[in-house]
Amino acid sequence: MTSPVDYESIQIGDQIPPFVRTTHFTEWNRYAAVNDEFIPIHMDDEAGRAAGNENGAFGMGNLRLAYLVNMLRAWIGDDGEIRSLTAKYRSMNQKGDELRCIGEVTGKEIVDGVALIHLNVDVIDQNGNSTTPGQATVALA
Repeated sequence: MTSPVDYESIQIGDQIPPFVRTTHFTEWNRYAAVNDEFIPIHMDDEAGRAAGNENGAFGMGNLRLAYLVNMLRAWIGDDGEIRSLTAKYRSMNQKGDELRCIGEVTGKEIVDGVALIHLNVDVIDQNGNSTTPGQATVALA
């Protein structure tokens, strides 16, 4: 199977298709169950407030990283590879936030016969705030 993305057609500045989720306890519990991450600040409003978040419980940073992975995987297809992904957590994910993962192509190159695409990525909240800026490199099949 080949990548759904054609290396030749990709241009610097291209935006890849976003990945969007609205999160709440349901999504956090599902993620926690798969990753054994039942941490009180993510599951209990009182624990979240005791940790300094006036809104109570808040989402996992690693869930936002997983959302970025989902965006990249959907774009490159099953046979592509995520070669690197880094991100910085800039703010908390609150209950009911709509999170939009975005990616912009910043470079492309062929290395040892492998088509690599470099991107800036981020998770933007419903207010347009950057919450998880980072960089990624993917290899196309």
